[in-house]
Amino acid sequence: MIFGRKKLQAPASVEETNGATQFRLAPRSPSEAIKPTAAPPPPPRIRRPRGGFFSALSGFLTFLIAVALAAMIGIALFEREVTAPGPLETDKVVVIPRNTGVSEIAQLLRREGVIEQPLLFEAYAMLNRQRGHLKAGEFLFRAGISMDDAIDTLVQGKSILHAVTVPEGLTSEQIVARLKENDVLTGDIAEIPPEGSLLPDTYKFERGMSRQQLVNSMMASQRQTLAQIWQRRSPDLPIKTPQELVILASIVEKETGRADERTRVAGVFINRLMKRMKLQSDPTIVYGLVGGKGTLGRSILKSEIERPTPFNTYVVEGLPPTPIANPGRAALEAVANPSRTKDLYFVADGTGGHAFAETYEEHVRNVTRWRQIERAKSTGDTENDVDRSQPEVRGDASGLQLPATASALSQTNPAAGRNSGRNNTAGRRNVDASEGTNLDPLLNRTYDLNSAKTVPDLKQP
Repeated sequence: MIFGRKKLQAPASVEETNGATQFRLAPRSPSEAIKPTAAPPPPPRIRRPRGGFFSALSGFLTFLIAVALAAMIGIALFEREVTAPGPLETDKVVVIPRNTGVSEIAQLLRREGVIEQPLLFEAYAMLNRQRGHLKAGEFLFRAGISMDDAIDTLVQGKSILHAVTVPEGLTSEQIVARLKENDVLTGDIAEIPPEGSLLPDTYKFERGMSRQQLVNSMMASQRQTLAQIWQRRSPDLPIKTPQELVILASIVEKETGRADERTRVAGVFINRLMKRMKLQSDPTIVYGLVGGKGTLGRSILKSEIERPTPFNTYVVEGLPPTPIANPGRAALEAVANPSRTKDLYFVADGTGGHAFAETYEEHVRNVTRWRQIERAKSTGDTENDVDRSQPEVRGDASGLQLPATASALSQTNPAAGRNSGRNNTAGRRNVDASEGTNLDPLLNRTYDLNSAKTVPDLKQP
């Protein structure tokens, strides 16, 4: 009896791999034998529960990155706002009072139209404290100035500087009067500085500076300048102290305003001191009469030349007790190093300068020429005035008969407020040619006393 045929199978092969026995069925056919063996399936993944330290760290880092990106975007927008041109259409000066806080400054700049966002200004100023604090003062803000540049202006203190010019030859009282007229300075001056203690110059200062501070600065400049000039003075001068140098320099300053004549005029006075001759300088007479007030307003009378005062160098020998004005650097330098001449006299020559002479005879000829120039301009009654064409003869300490000299026969330069002896129409007294004119140093703030000048003709009504 035949039962169903049993299907034959290929014998199984035995393989041993890594100590483990594996059974493998033999291929059923040659084609099956050349087919690659299928790779075993991957092991199952073991799923761990979410959470833990690494998960928290990952989330925190992600948050930080997002914050950093947002901050970078915010800073970029912030920088663009503070560096963008501002709303100011034209240049403007703004005064920041002292002891003003950042918020008050921001509001002030907003009212003046310099900025539009005061809160942004405050924030940016606080963030830039390392650049310095905002300063008070008077500041110029340019049109379209950015917030960043405005803060930089206030931090660096780029305040506007004002200037006051003090001409050479003014007295201390005249200088104080000029400073009191300046409305940018503040406060009062405690007392009139000693004559000759102020250095004429142009001084710059910020709004709000006190007048006394400026006076102190002028005195310090004079001390420093005098010390330097005294160190390089000529060794054979009859000048023994720096104060004596200032006294003689003040006389030279009042005698001439021409830069090319200062050393020669100084040489005349040095020569006269060496010969023990009286200086006989007209400006010393005027100072003895009016003190620090400045000009006399007319010519010197004969009685005034003979009137004894401590400053009248027609009466006293040598130098007066104090300076008669505040000399400038050039006059100080001229006295410290005068011209080496034998000149003993000088008189106005009609051109704004002087004619110098070594002898009295030559000097008289120069005076005659000067009087001819004066008579050609006008004729007047000089009964009450000194007849300067007939100089009187005097004796000096050496016993020699020497005439009145130097400015006793000269017209002192009126350009720096000096006394002048111009003749006017008949019946009128002489007046100071600079007083009330455009050359008056108290009226004209820009007149340059270092340049050559001529005396203007006075027009009578």
